Amino acid sequence: MVRISGYHAHVYFDAATLEQARALCEDAAKRFPVKMGRVHERLIGPHPCWSCQLAFRADLFAGLVPWLMLNRGGLDVLLHPITGNELRDHRDCAMWIGRSHVLDLSVLDDAED
Repeated sequence: MVRISGYHAHVYFDAATLEQARALCEDAAKRFPVKMGRVHERLIGPHPCWSCQLAFRADLFAGLVPWLMLNRGGLDVLLHPITGNELRDHRDCAMWIGRSHVLDLSVLDDAED
């Protein structure tokens, strides 16, 4: 059985929504015990937009995800589990809040950790 050790929420933004995304992620980090990553003003990994990652424990899903749904202000958010297989996590197990985007899956590892 595959174990979910946590989740990532990637908040997508562009130059026009940079400060909105930063404020959303900072607010999430104040309200929930999440780890806020860098606010990337460039493409990184499989992400086709600028993004900021929120890493969180599985037990926070039921509180954080509805909060993101209600407070994202039109920003798109990719949610995926952390199972040890990056490709599966992003391709087969991901969900979107807002509009979905095409990821560059070629940069992800298909091996189990």
